Amino acid sequence: MAGTMFDRTDDDHPAPVPPGARHDQELLRPPVDVEAEDDRRLDRIRAEVEMGFDALREIEDGVSIFGSARVSERHRWYGLCRETAALLAASGLTVITGGGPGLMEAANRGAAEAGGRSVGLNIELPREQEPNPYANLPLHFHYFFARKLMFVRYARAFVIFPGGFGTLDEMFESLNLIETERAAHFPTILVDTEHWRPMLDWVDDTLEDQGLISTADKEMLVPVDTPQEVCDHVLHACARQREAVGR
Repeated sequence: MAGTMFDRTDDDHPAPVPPGARHDQELLRPPVDVEAEDDRRLDRIRAEVEMGFDALREIEDGVSIFGSARVSERHRWYGLCRETAALLAASGLTVITGGGPGLMEAANRGAAEAGGRSVGLNIELPREQEPNPYANLPLHFHYFFARKLMFVRYARAFVIFPGGFGTLDEMFESLNLIETERAAHFPTILVDTEHWRPMLDWVDDTLEDQGLISTADKEMLVPVDTPQEVCDHVLHACARQREAVGR
């Protein structure tokens, strides 16, 4: 789910006011000190980013897994995501998710069951998102952009399971980072080829055919169907990234 630099602070949520008193309160309220509000927001942003950096700094080979919060444990995607995360963790990778239910839970669960590091970056939402119990390194964020920074900063690949607007937001943001060369050798792996086929056809038939993207841009999307395919692509990306920086 997309956030902005103008996410609200706790000070932006006044206590409820009876309807008859609202007009009088507006007349008595002093002008907002915008500079002071911005300073408080900057302090909170800095503290949140520092918290994330401090907690995740030791992660070298992370992989961020995205997917719907609305998928139940009975759905085949849940089992597929759980198995994929377990294989990635068994291969020495740290699994990073949004920390919530559904496919985020499945990924954290698989990683934890395989004895790996399982990171959950939870976020404050209007409808409270409860953190799942399988993240052995849970973090809590107020700002979407601070949380999204952690997804990218400590990952070598994105693995995208089926999901809604939030999942699509993360997918297209990763593509933009790759296209603008902010991230190199960074695959965006789409799990369940049949699910993603209509979108891939649209990218091919509309975006590429009308010259809105290049053929190389289209190839940034990597559709797969099995946990082993995911793991192979991620490990290949890790090797290429290390080679690029001489490590």
